[in-house]
Amino acid sequence: MVSLVHVELAMGLPLIYNTTSGPVAGKLNVHLVAHTHDDVGWLKTVDQYYSGTNNSIQNVAVHLILDTVVAALQEDPNRKFIYVEQAFFQRWWREQTPRKQNIVKQLVNAGQLEFINGGWCMHDEATTHYIDMIDQTTLGHKYIKDQFGKVPRCGWQIDPFGHSAVQGYLLGAELGFNGMFFARIDYQDKLKRLNESTMEMVWQASRTFGDSAQIFTGAFYDFYYPPDGFNFDFESFDTPIQDDPLLFDFNVQERVEDFVTYAETQASHFRTNHIMWTLGGDFQYQNAHGWFKQLDKFINWVNKDGRVNTFYSTPSIYTDAKFAANESWPLKQDDFFPYADCPHCYWTGYFTSRPALKSYVRLLSNYFMMARQLEFFVRRRSNGPNTDTLWDAVAVSQHHDAVSGTEKQHTANDYALRLSIAFSEAEQLVNLALGCLVERANNSICQHAGISFSQCPLLNLSFCPASESINNFNGSLVVLAYNALGWSRTEYIRIPVNSKFVQVTDSAGVAVPAQLLPVSSITKELRRKYVQGYLGISSGAAPAYWLTFPATIPALGYRTYTVSTSEKKGYTSASTSEVLPQKTAVTVGPSSLKMDFSENGLLSAIIDTDTGTNVSMQASYFYYEGHTGSDGQGVDGAYLFRPTANSASFFNTFANVTIVTGPLVHEVWQEFAPWIYQVNRLYKGKDYAELEYVIGAIPIEDDVGKDVIIRFTSSVGSDTSFYTDSNGRDFIKRIRDYRTDWKLEVNEPVAGNYYPLVFVGFCLCAGELLGMYLTDSKNEFSLLVDRAVGGASLKNGELELMLHRRLVYDDNRGVGEPLNEMVCVGSSCEGLTVQGKLFLHVNPSGKGSRWRRSGGATSLFSFTACFHKLCWLKTGFPSFLWMSNNYNLPENVALIHPAWELDDGHTLLRLAHLYELNEDEELSSKAYVDLKKVFPNRQVQSIEETSLSANQKKSEMKAPLKWKVEGTGEMQQAAQRGGPIDQKDLIVELAPMEEIRTFLLSFR
Repeated sequence: MVSLVHVELAMGLPLIYNTTSGPVAGKLNVHLVAHTHDDVGWLKTVDQYYSGTNNSIQNVAVHLILDTVVAALQEDPNRKFIYVEQAFFQRWWREQTPRKQNIVKQLVNAGQLEFINGGWCMHDEATTHYIDMIDQTTLGHKYIKDQFGKVPRCGWQIDPFGHSAVQGYLLGAELGFNGMFFARIDYQDKLKRLNESTMEMVWQASRTFGDSAQIFTGAFYDFYYPPDGFNFDFESFDTPIQDDPLLFDFNVQERVEDFVTYAETQASHFRTNHIMWTLGGDFQYQNAHGWFKQLDKFINWVNKDGRVNTFYSTPSIYTDAKFAANESWPLKQDDFFPYADCPHCYWTGYFTSRPALKSYVRLLSNYFMMARQLEFFVRRRSNGPNTDTLWDAVAVSQHHDAVSGTEKQHTANDYALRLSIAFSEAEQLVNLALGCLVERANNSICQHAGISFSQCPLLNLSFCPASESINNFNGSLVVLAYNALGWSRTEYIRIPVNSKFVQVTDSAGVAVPAQLLPVSSITKELRRKYVQGYLGISSGAAPAYWLTFPATIPALGYRTYTVSTSEKKGYTSASTSEVLPQKTAVTVGPSSLKMDFSENGLLSAIIDTDTGTNVSMQASYFYYEGHTGSDGQGVDGAYLFRPTANSASFFNTFANVTIVTGPLVHEVWQEFAPWIYQVNRLYKGKDYAELEYVIGAIPIEDDVGKDVIIRFTSSVGSDTSFYTDSNGRDFIKRIRDYRTDWKLEVNEPVAGNYYPLVFVGFCLCAGELLGMYLTDSKNEFSLLVDRAVGGASLKNGELELMLHRRLVYDDNRGVGEPLNEMVCVGSSCEGLTVQGKLFLHVNPSGKGSRWRRSGGATSLFSFTACFHKLCWLKTGFPSFLWMSNNYNLPENVALIHPAWELDDGHTLLRLAHLYELNEDEELSSKAYVDLKKVFPNRQVQSIEETSLSANQKKSEMKAPLKWKVEGTGEMQQAAQRGGPIDQKDLIVELAPMEEIRTFLLSFR
């Protein structure tokens, strides 16, 4: 024990503290990890958080954290600190003098300042797409490597609200991380793990990669904040150590006893003699000196006491200590969704919150991929428009309080504004690049183009001045359609026009079949309000028609089509429009895929005559009333989903229906309520149905929040299981009212069965499991979403998606305001209206993976359409394709980062195998990509395979730690990997395990 006499004999004044300790064998070792968690926007915007403005909301200035941490670390070489968010660090770094930058480099090299995770932000794991997760991590890792020559060793996802399988293996093990740490797991899961000492585990998140991509994973004992009584931030009221014997309130013995007691209690729930204390929290260490002074004291006095040993540490040091203990660890598979922190508090509402922002993030992520390709084709410019600003904006939006929809409204507006500004710059780049390519100026850096193009970002609202004015000038409109995918494909283009006397020709002057469809009244009303709201200008008179025509575009290339006015009858057909009388059934579909609608106006079946698939299907809209939390439990809010009842309210037993038919497209317009509309759309030659919905403004005049869902009731005998995607990459089997790691106590039968959907929403199947999909029943029903949403299967054969929500109460999880999105046009404000799309597919059991993987990508990555008015030319420009003529990537391979020119002159290339083993009879096989055909116009000088985030050579990556694991989990085949690439042949091999390979190329 430490006594006052011991203190007086041991130390004089000034007090000198011994902080040199490290791990000690045979003792309980408490690793003190000093950290700050800096949200890249939440209650304030990212720049407000950095600069310290708008402090009436939250008194935070991130620059002060970094200023004082760097100063405090210089005072004692034993002190350590970890930092995560590069979006903040890089703002701070560019303000520093060369002298200060050198000091920071010394601290990093000495291991005092360590970058953990290292992404631009701490991304969300439920609502992010895996490509965006990779992108934002690559951006952060790039700066760390360029400035410090360092590679992060551990993942630190301490605040996201649940954890995905893709995070575990792809954004963990595949980055070269040795450990992964987080705070939030379900309260039932945590209680069981505490009782069984399984809070730390080996996570095999990939069913196909198995132990080759496993990672040591720890869930914190005390959330990510300090233990109770040990928070020494400047706003904390916890009692510090007072160790000056000449002052009153001397408390060394008392505080050391507190420390030892807490440490021993925590250790009783963990394996080995090493535990971690997370000493920090949201925006802490604005006065780092105060924090470190107390930690110095505790290290000194606790170690003098001798019962336990404590020292400054990092997650990397902690992971190494755990590995050195040679312990066996429990095995964890699949993911950590959904997350609940109390019996009626399921964090499943944010899967859908702010659906318009979620859509905008997805759209600009796709646009970013396309713009980077064109930037490479015409050579990256040192000045002028480029994609860097869009990279930053999309990366920031992946933050776990951004795309998640859990931020304050003014912060959400800021995210959208950043994306809009970045899009404007990238749009200039795209227009310039296409002009250069049309002029065939792709062999040198193109500075100017004589041919100008424009785009129509509000095309979904029927607002496109270029196409609407076709009949107002003596000439033609060239529509250039660019295909950013690695496969040639045919998709339909829709543009608004005012003349019914229009025709479409290809670049050779050959007529192209086209169809005119009426513009609905709801589209016209959206156009009127939202064009004014977004652009601040009048939208003018709405166009009369949609002009729709098929376009066949080569891989990584474009073709042009000319739209001109002509009074001659040609290939453009008018549509027939008919209001369907009540009690009238109808079947629609211009080709083999048909949709039946019953006498009540609702969908009744989907039939594919080519495959012989016939699935009874009903699609209806419902809403859950949001719980107010009047019972002291959870509230339906931005984070939480809690309905007042386990059943949803049905809108209408009859939908007002209009049928629009023609040779290329059939549409069924449905009105379910005065604020819910849906268009069911079937294209000729397409084997899927497109559902376009418009929801809003959700009425809340009754002071009742509402979560709006679409529910599909089908004849597929799915029992209690269904499948959802993990960040658009893997599929995970879900079982209603069941968890694999503990016996679930069902308290919220609706919210507790909701899961995040990012890309391929659902697979509803029945039968025996083969690899991923079920094969011996009759049919499968698959569903794609155009943005992240939440969904569930609450009854056999049913799927439901939450598409929109508007709420009236805050759920007391920190954001401090209800999720009530408003749109104001002038002095008039109303609730947000959301427009979106779903894609449906039915097929014989076991045959749906090809559409979900390959076909799904073509559905969601639409062509980029650009426009050029011609007064002198009646045909378009010649087509362009980057890859060798007629070369397409294998159907099971995607270019997820095709030809991305970095500022150091290298080009980053990522190739992904799309299929797991046994997922498809033909495509679950090795695939080969010929880079000479991918880059026929450039001679590859060198190629080097790298880690996923391109921050280290693959050949120099350290072998992953081989952890001892209890049990084997689901039986796995040995993981396959593609072989080394030959510098001469330049053939890349990818294995059927959803393998992603990253390369850095240089060209002569």
